[in-house]
Amino acid sequence: MRHTLRRSRRRLLALLGTAALALGGAVALPGTAQAANILTNPGFESGSLSPWSCTGNLGSVVSSPVHGGSKALQGAVTSSDNAQCSQTVAVQPNTTYSLSGWVRGSYVYLGVNGGASTWTTSPSAYSQLSVSFTTGASQTSATIYVHGWYAQGTYYADDISLDGPGGGGGGDTQAPTAPSGLTSTGKTSSSVSLKWNASSDNVGVTAYDIYRGSSQVLSVSGTSATVSGLSPSTAYTFTVKARDAAGNTSAASNSVSVTTDAGSGGGTGFKQAAPYLYEGWGDPPSPSTVMSATGIKWFTMAFVLDSGGCTPAWDGSRALTGGVDQTAINQIRSAGGDIVPSFGGWQGSKLGANCSSSSALAGAIQRVIDAYSLKAIDMDIENSDEFENEAVQAKILTALKTVKANNPGLKTIVTFGTSTTGPTYYGNRLIEQAQSLGANIDVFTIMPFDFGGGSDMYGNTVGAAEGLKNKLKSTFGWDDATAYSHIGISGMNGLSDQQENTTPAIWTQIRDWANSHHIARLAYWSVNRDRPCPGGGVVSNCSGISQSTWQFTSITAGFTG
Repeated sequence: MRHTLRRSRRRLLALLGTAALALGGAVALPGTAQAANILTNPGFESGSLSPWSCTGNLGSVVSSPVHGGSKALQGAVTSSDNAQCSQTVAVQPNTTYSLSGWVRGSYVYLGVNGGASTWTTSPSAYSQLSVSFTTGASQTSATIYVHGWYAQGTYYADDISLDGPGGGGGGDTQAPTAPSGLTSTGKTSSSVSLKWNASSDNVGVTAYDIYRGSSQVLSVSGTSATVSGLSPSTAYTFTVKARDAAGNTSAASNSVSVTTDAGSGGGTGFKQAAPYLYEGWGDPPSPSTVMSATGIKWFTMAFVLDSGGCTPAWDGSRALTGGVDQTAINQIRSAGGDIVPSFGGWQGSKLGANCSSSSALAGAIQRVIDAYSLKAIDMDIENSDEFENEAVQAKILTALKTVKANNPGLKTIVTFGTSTTGPTYYGNRLIEQAQSLGANIDVFTIMPFDFGGGSDMYGNTVGAAEGLKNKLKSTFGWDDATAYSHIGISGMNGLSDQQENTTPAIWTQIRDWANSHHIARLAYWSVNRDRPCPGGGVVSNCSGISQSTWQFTSITAGFTG
């Protein structure tokens, strides 16, 4: 059985051989005085990937977990891409180099193209990898790489070092030619796809740097790329520059201006006041009675769980259709309203944790979408089985990306816990992973309660929302208004599990702040508890405080965004 109140946050091997082949030629050891790290941006402290390039656009720079400094590389491995990130540097022939780096994750590799590599199995904290190689008799460049392993989850890398003499001696100083024919091959509300003609170089082009205005946003090795994390209905201008192993950079390509699509990818235009209604507990009220008394139109219906075999059911036990949940949904729609189902929650057998793959999870979600012709879905990601499990986080986000692509116009919401100042480590990771995977989430909803002794529920809620806004800005490159339009708040009326008290007056303040900052969604747990029982404690069918019946729902109905 689910805890009666808490929906809060609490939080191949046969292929793994190594090749220790030198690159040929006579060995010429570098002098000690010449040894230095010749990689650029080795600890990712610039805040961008450049000059590293990552396959599948699966690399990103994150602020946690790090080995040193304040940044590290995150590689979002998929079942078909090991998220290899590489950098090409100028080297000297017949010279031995030492490569090392700190990595974290399951089966992470460090090596040089065409030569030696090393790997580690599954460290829970950063572990150092080291390997050496010798360049060939005429070799003037080397490509260093780090990658994970297929379907083994996200990896992290930091403080990568290639020690030895850099290429030089009056060597390559010629820049590549400028890329030509830059054009857009497609766009969504949050991304633009680009392609261009290859540049030429006297030695060879190793990377292309994509610029949005004057800011470099991506580096790739090929002649196409997709820039994500953009805002809907917004004009952007892009250019591309070519770069060689010696760091020579070409002039900019022609520029291309693209306006992103409206609607499907952003919070723009999507506003939802939707308190939770739970038919499995807490003397469920008649939704039509609540709607008539308060003016509320949307409800978040709790909870869709796994009844076994990745099969969705209400609370994991009630049939998806034909029962009390469908009766309530029919009432709501007959009264001119609609619902968003919530998948997951604090307890129970969850689809995200139990479906074997992202495609299986997407199929389970699709069954619910089809059963009710849904316009929006909410993934309530909590506890250690989903929220604090990096592989399950990725599975959920990939499934949401799939159903969003298969259901044009569907809005996707993720709901998760928070600290008083913004997302926790796992919340930050969820947001970063959403960006890396191109999941195109419409609303990131925080649950600002059960902080553990927090008494200023208005101040703590605003602080948490502002922290979320700042994280969305830094991850997606949005401005304030765009970031706010992707935010949701889901509170807890009256007494929380930890005796925090959100009164009707405080909830009104929160509602007014949400309106003035034009966020996307306002919800609370729950309509079942939206009845007075001062001194009644934390129970399922009333708030534990003095209030009017349906008072929190009436306040929530005043949310317009």
